[in-house]
Amino acid sequence: MKLLITGGLGFIGSNFVRYILNKYPDDKVVNLDIVTYCANFDNLKDIEDNPRYVFVKGDIGDKDLVDKIFREEKPNFVVNFAAASHVDRSILEPELFVKTNVVGTQTLLEAARKYGIEKFEQISTDEVYGTIEQGQSKEGDNLLPNSPYAASKAAADLLVRSYYKTFGLPVLTTRSSNNFGPYQYPEKVIPLFITNLLENKKVPLYGTGKNVRDWIYVGDNCSGIDIVLRKGRIGEIYNIGGGNQITNLELTKTILNELGRGDDCIEYVKDRPGHDFRYALDTSKVGELGWQARYPFNDAVKETIKWYQKNSEWWQRIKSGEYSEYYKKQYLERS
Repeated sequence: MKLLITGGLGFIGSNFVRYILNKYPDDKVVNLDIVTYCANFDNLKDIEDNPRYVFVKGDIGDKDLVDKIFREEKPNFVVNFAAASHVDRSILEPELFVKTNVVGTQTLLEAARKYGIEKFEQISTDEVYGTIEQGQSKEGDNLLPNSPYAASKAAADLLVRSYYKTFGLPVLTTRSSNNFGPYQYPEKVIPLFITNLLENKKVPLYGTGKNVRDWIYVGDNCSGIDIVLRKGRIGEIYNIGGGNQITNLELTKTILNELGRGDDCIEYVKDRPGHDFRYALDTSKVGELGWQARYPFNDAVKETIKWYQKNSEWWQRIKSGEYSEYYKKQYLERS
């Protein structure tokens, strides 16, 4: 089996590439990544010489390149992780998010249709549902995105559905809750807070910290994405959540406690525009495929903290700005 995995140098994508190569000794992976600021060649440094792994630098919106990959590599499955994903950046640059997340997805869908791909899996987010005051969001609920990022992902989800309904393209969609774990870019809340504390800095907490999120360890999301790809019903959407619904303040205090710090390390900052209050996912549908989260939240947080402690060079290079020069060098060398 050969998989085309887009965005495979990013956080979840790189974890998924490694997951597939480790679990399936006969599978091959083609990784298409444009190598933006949050992509990192170091994320897959340990497998870059694997004969079952091929890296292609490029944009999912580049029709000629995408066509060439499908024509020459002949992938069976497509798993589309490629996305601009940081909410705060989407408020500043919404056009970029539409271009990558909507137009780029359509380019992939059209190539998948042209070359008769066996399965196309779209990787989405719980943010497309918008905030939910009570209960849990289900796959058939209305999409009510509240940020340009969430809106661009919702639009991509609808495009995926349309290619199934109109053209019969064999598609699947997963919507996961907030991921955390190794190799997450330190603009996201958990690695930002961990690395700030390791640098003896305060952690910036939006508003009152009462917003609720459901957290899932990235390894659990990878296994969920995989089981949907292998066993999911074509045309269906599957929520993947960790069942760990806590406030941002509770999350912050968990990290503080693990690192032996007190509440004086918290710096409350102005809330961001369109900040959803609560996300929660009903995961019973993916559970019917035999999936369940394996990593207890507190244990996963401890392991994540240990990873950032042991891999300080990885995140220090990013936070210091050194990686921007390193990234340019790596980008040019692989052009």
